[in-house]
Amino acid sequence: MQDTAVQAITIFPTRQEQKEAFEFNKLQKRLLKQVGEAIGDFNMIQDGDKVMVCLSGGKDSYSMLDLLLILQQRAPIDFEIIAVNLDQKQPGFPEEVLPEYLTALGVPFHIEQQDTYSIVKRVIPEGKTTCSLCSRLRRGILYRVASELGATKIALGHHKDDILQTLLLNLFYGGRIKGMPPKLVSDNGQHTVIRPLAYCRESDLARYAEEKQFPIIPCNLCGSQENLKRKEMSALLKQWEKHNPRWIANLFTSLSTVVPSHLMDRKLFPFETIQPEGQPAPDGDKAFDDDEAC
Repeated sequence: MQDTAVQAITIFPTRQEQKEAFEFNKLQKRLLKQVGEAIGDFNMIQDGDKVMVCLSGGKDSYSMLDLLLILQQRAPIDFEIIAVNLDQKQPGFPEEVLPEYLTALGVPFHIEQQDTYSIVKRVIPEGKTTCSLCSRLRRGILYRVASELGATKIALGHHKDDILQTLLLNLFYGGRIKGMPPKLVSDNGQHTVIRPLAYCRESDLARYAEEKQFPIIPCNLCGSQENLKRKEMSALLKQWEKHNPRWIANLFTSLSTVVPSHLMDRKLFPFETIQPEGQPAPDGDKAFDDDEAC
């Protein structure tokens, strides 16, 4: 009788465990909603698609795969998922982790082995940023693999914070207003690249990955470079959010509410030829905008 009582006590979750389960459930629902909305808003995945989910071994790509697998079961359309990892032959890379994880999960996968690590280390001087070359090499290989696998969509794990960081990098270092779109055709014109995590915050994805206990694989190439401009932008965004959380939300919203007539790009708006026509112009100049800061 006493053993039975002890067993009964261990079966039922504690109050803390119930709270943690509740919070995780809320987090998962929020992320699923955001991914679903991003897919719907930008028509990322269609019936019959074969989605190549690029899995790096980091928290973001693990979360993307996990969330897409859940949505695959719930979606009113049929689409395939194949996980693809590019083994770049970084020293100490645990080759067995992803195949074992994906096999246990029952997900079709492909591991592409290409020694881009040696190329990057040979070409880029010590201490210089390797991300640009590494990204170009990696993207070219993934395009080829997508063609070989017959994938119709290439899913990358960039999230809202990545998109905002890219916007700021282009503003401050590139002198242009350019972000990271949720959906775009590849530069070779043969593939559609999608970013299902476009509406998700990095902090939420970090919590989700921790709760799910994904077998995270650190990047020994770019992950070890501390003085990256992207990290500067990340720190800047965190500082802004701490000062006023609405700034980040408004900055992100601005990417989808562009008014070309109020910028200075002559390729987007015919400044040279516009003339007053005597009729009200909704986008015309105003003495004072109601939402304009003083």
